[in-house]
Amino acid sequence: MTATELTPPQAGKKPPRRERTRVMGAGKQLHAGPVTYVVLTLFALVSLAPLVWTAIAASRTNTRLAQTPPPLWFGGNLFKNLQTAWEEAGLGTAMVNTTIVAGTITVATVLFSTLAGFAFAKLRFKFSNVLLLLTIGTMMVPPQLAVVPLYLWMADLGWSNQLQTVVLPTLVTAFGVFFMRQYLVQALPTELIEAARVDGASSLRVVWHVVFPAARPAMAVLGLLTFVFAWNDFLWPIIALNQENPTVQVALNSLGTGYVPDQSVIMAGALLGTLPLLIAFLLFGKQIVGGIMQGAIKG
Repeated sequence: MTATELTPPQAGKKPPRRERTRVMGAGKQLHAGPVTYVVLTLFALVSLAPLVWTAIAASRTNTRLAQTPPPLWFGGNLFKNLQTAWEEAGLGTAMVNTTIVAGTITVATVLFSTLAGFAFAKLRFKFSNVLLLLTIGTMMVPPQLAVVPLYLWMADLGWSNQLQTVVLPTLVTAFGVFFMRQYLVQALPTELIEAARVDGASSLRVVWHVVFPAARPAMAVLGLLTFVFAWNDFLWPIIALNQENPTVQVALNSLGTGYVPDQSVIMAGALLGTLPLLIAFLLFGKQIVGGIMQGAIKG
């Protein structure tokens, strides 16, 4: 063994260049390059293009939309077309109905899916795996197959053209149960539940003080997805409801009738039907994205 190997490292000696670079970079925020900004800008423009085109078409006349080339900038008929679409489709009643339907479905789906997901993830009971497989298996069945028996069932209950006809079949979804189950398996430690039991907490208190706080990020994501789906749902509401008591999508369907449909008014109605979703995302988008990131870190 040589003397060099026996010599202790000198105090204050600088580490090698590669190690020093790694140490200096620790804790610093990474900065994106110009290519990243260009790519993200392109993705943003492509994503916003349909919404911008809808607004442009809603501000023009039907005659101008039929011309070639199509308009690429806003016109002066936006507010007129919005008023026409609002009055012809009866969007006032439709907005209220859709808010009630989408809000009820969202709250019920998040609540029931979280409870069922917790049961499948952390509780032990007979045939749990079989029930979970059956629940997931229902996702493989096309919803169109259930339209006729579901309509007959609602007619027997005397609920034709009533909002509960749309709400009842979607109070809980197999996707929501599976989504919450997969999240809680990783995000909710079993030891935390056992500690609450040792402290004398009841099942209801465990759910309220342990399960719900741990599942909050996933509940926010599931709530957003459910609300958007319920707001945009068209197939079942157009069968179960009519123009006297419509949701937004059912009301917008009336704008496309006539010998020559007015495309500008249809686009104005579509813009009105989209605005509540945009406002909801602008108000709660930060919390939802934060929930997604928190869930990703926990997972």
